[in-house]
Amino acid sequence: MTPLAPGQPGPRPGGAPLAWIRAHPYAFDSALALAVVVAILVGAVAEPHGPHGPRFGERELTATTVVLAVAAGGALVLRRRFPRSVLAATGLCTVLELLLETGVPRAPVLCSAVIALCTLAARTDRSTTWRVGALTVLGLTAAAMLLGDRPWYAQENLGIFAWTGMAAAAGDAVRSRRAFVTAIRERAERAERTREEEARRRVAEERMRIARELHDVVAHHIALVNVQAGVASHVMDSRPDQAKQALAHVREASRSALDELRATVGLLRQSDDPRAPTEPAPGLGVLDQLVDGFVRAGLPVTLDVPEATDALPAALDLTAYRIVQEALTNVHKHAGTGARATVRIARDTDALTVTVLDDGGATGPDPAPRPLDPGGGHGLIGMRERVAALRGTAETGPRPAGGFQVRVRLPLQTTHATNRAARPGRGFCTGETE
Repeated sequence: MTPLAPGQPGPRPGGAPLAWIRAHPYAFDSALALAVVVAILVGAVAEPHGPHGPRFGERELTATTVVLAVAAGGALVLRRRFPRSVLAATGLCTVLELLLETGVPRAPVLCSAVIALCTLAARTDRSTTWRVGALTVLGLTAAAMLLGDRPWYAQENLGIFAWTGMAAAAGDAVRSRRAFVTAIRERAERAERTREEEARRRVAEERMRIARELHDVVAHHIALVNVQAGVASHVMDSRPDQAKQALAHVREASRSALDELRATVGLLRQSDDPRAPTEPAPGLGVLDQLVDGFVRAGLPVTLDVPEATDALPAALDLTAYRIVQEALTNVHKHAGTGARATVRIARDTDALTVTVLDDGGATGPDPAPRPLDPGGGHGLIGMRERVAALRGTAETGPRPAGGFQVRVRLPLQTTHATNRAARPGRGFCTGETE
C-alpha cells in the first residue's frame, strides 16, 4: 500500500464501488435512470396481487405509461446538477400518471420522485430539505387522495406518504454523514498542518539558540586569542617571558573554546546518547572566571556583584552571564586603547539588572567602529533575543561622556519559558530543553 504524503487526505470510506461512482457520476446516474425506466415499465404490466405472488403480462402497457416512464426516469440523469428541477419534473410526472391513468392499475412512476427527493435532501441544507420535503410529501399524498380512483384512505395513498417521507429523511441522513466525515477529515488535515508548523517552529528556535551559543563562545574566546597572540608576536624578541605567558593564555583560551564548542555541538546529539554532555550551563557563579580572562587579556574590569542570595532560574542565570560575556567581548574588540569596563549586577524583588559600562579609552588613528543601538552585529541581536525570550528589556548605545553602555533588566517572576528552560535536560548550553 502506497503511503500518503503529509497533508494528503486519506481514502474515503466505501471502497472501490463508491470510488468509481464518484469518478463517473453521470455514468452512474444514466444507469440509475435506465433502471428506473425499466422498473416503471415492469411494474406497469405486473399484477401485484396474484394468488402466488406478482404475475407479469397481465396488464396492458399504454403509450402514456411509456412516455411518463421515459420522462420521469430520464430526468434523473441530471439529478445532481439540477436537484430542484428534477424533483419538480418527476413530481409532475407522478401527478400526470394519477390524472391520465384513472380506472387502470397505477404504474410506479412515484419511484422517480422518491429518488429525486432523496437526492435533493442529500445535496442541500436541512432547512431546504424540511421546506421542499414537506411540500412534496403533502402535495403528492394529497394528489393521490384527491385524483386517484381509490378511496382517500387506501393503503397505496398511505404508501406514497411513507415513501416520500422516508426519502427526505434518508437524504438528510446522507447529507449529515457526509458533512460529519468532511469535518473529521478537515480536522485531521488541520492537525497535521499544525504539527508540521510546530515542528518547523521548534527547529527554527533550536537553530537560533545554537547560533547564539556558537556566536557567544567563538566571539569571546577568539577575541582573547587574537589579543594574546598579538601581544606574543610583539614581545617575542624583547621579552620572551611575557610572550610565553601570552601564549599560555592563548592555549588556555583555545582549550576553553574547544570545550564549549564541543558542549554546544553536543546539543545535536540524541538524549539517550551516553556521550552527550551533561555539564551545567555557565552562570553568574562563574562570573569571576570570565572577568579574570579579560583582565589577563589586558582589559581592566571592575566587578560590582552583590553577595550570593537565592539561586536564580537557570535560563535567567545563563542569560545574565551571556550578556556580560558579549558586552565585555565588544569592549575588548571595539573600545580604544586603555579602556576600562565596569560590570554591575543588581537584584531587587522584581528583577535582575545587568549593566556593563566602558569609558571608551584612548581612540587610535583608526578606531574600530562601535555597534550602535539601532543595528549592531549578531552579538547585540542575540542579546536582545535572549532578553526578549525572558520578557525583559535591553538598552544599548553610546554614553554621553564617552564609551558604551549595555543595560538589561530581567524580570524575576516565574514564566512558562523560564520554567521550561530550567528543567534538566540536554540543552545545558542554552538552559533550555526540547
